[in-house]
Amino acid sequence: MTGISIGVVRRPNEADVATIRSLAEAAERADGVAPLPEQVLLHLKNSGDTDAWHFVARRLAGPDKGSELIGYAFLDKSNPEEGPAAEIVVAPEARRQGVGGALLDSLRMKVRRDDKPVRVWAHGALPAAAALAAKRALLPVRELWVMARPLAEVPPTVPADGIRIAAFRPGVDDEAWVAVNSRAFAHHPEQGAMTVADLHERMAESWFDPEGFFLAWRGEKLAGFHWTKVHDHSAYGDGPVGEVYVLGLEPDEQGRGLGRTLTQVGLQYLHDRGLGEVILYVEADNAPAVAVYTKLGFTRRNADIMYQV
Repeated sequence: MTGISIGVVRRPNEADVATIRSLAEAAERADGVAPLPEQVLLHLKNSGDTDAWHFVARRLAGPDKGSELIGYAFLDKSNPEEGPAAEIVVAPEARRQGVGGALLDSLRMKVRRDDKPVRVWAHGALPAAAALAAKRALLPVRELWVMARPLAEVPPTVPADGIRIAAFRPGVDDEAWVAVNSRAFAHHPEQGAMTVADLHERMAESWFDPEGFFLAWRGEKLAGFHWTKVHDHSAYGDGPVGEVYVLGLEPDEQGRGLGRTLTQVGLQYLHDRGLGEVILYVEADNAPAVAVYTKLGFTRRNADIMYQV
């Protein structure tokens, strides 16, 4: 760890954000999996008043050459019920040098004694992350599966009785969607907490397309939704790859076939756009959802593991 320093900033400047993104892109090229999720990238872009902290590990590049970024960690302390959550990424050329462990120690030092234990994501369940977890006696507490399927053929859509499906209308359906999303994901620590402001952040992203954001209406009541997304690149296919970004139902609509109908509508949309592959993320212990996606041709491709420090 000689010549390596770790700094903590609340709001990274533009130069810091650019170097952190470059570090993440280098790690993704090396590992075949993105080390930082969308929420962290949005925090970097739209630093707000949430209790979020950014840790940067730098190494002196030599006399009169300044320093280079070799590691980054993100700590979000805004959820008092679930506790602090974190992400760590280390430059490929700086691994096995103690950088990840040093960032982990810095995260721990930032957490108050009355806080709940820190939870750290390991995206892709990579061997290096598993080794660090074993060395520090970290316990896995959550597993998120990545499932995928080709889009060469998609199952025909089975209509749901009494349901009208229409595209999301920006500025009109915002609050209705947030309300249903909150109830649909009441026990999901990230998705269920989304606000109208969070929705608008995503609507401002270049990938947002209201035509691929499907709302299911039962009369005047929003019953469920399927929000699709298109990635310019992904480890799960050549060229652009589709995603079942978020699919949710009002609790009283569950078990009536609407989830399957909405999934099929989204798959048909992504197929019609000429995409060859679609992915989704699902909690490994959500047996009903895993069963539905398996019947629709999805198979497990990878996993993200959350460890508790």
